[in-house]
Amino acid sequence: MSEHYWKKLSERATQVLASPQPPEPHSVPSPCVSLCLMHPSAGWCDGCLRTLPEIGAWSRATDSEKWQVWAQIPERLKQRRALES
Repeated sequence: MSEHYWKKLSERATQVLASPQPPEPHSVPSPCVSLCLMHPSAGWCDGCLRTLPEIGAWSRATDSEKWQVWAQIPERLKQRRALES
């Protein structure tokens, strides 16, 4: 995966997680960066680092649930980078 996407996702995660949890009703953005490709061993999308169940449930998830997914992204990003090494 391109470092460009990792940087973009990391910056967005920092912004989302810096806001109060959840910021406002229906205001938690999707982590999608328009790179939809599942990594075979990690089980996450290479673009947004969500699992297929998280992606499928996103539109029905509460803001709190969405925020919890965002909270996992920084650690997943570290793990995903480690897979590239």
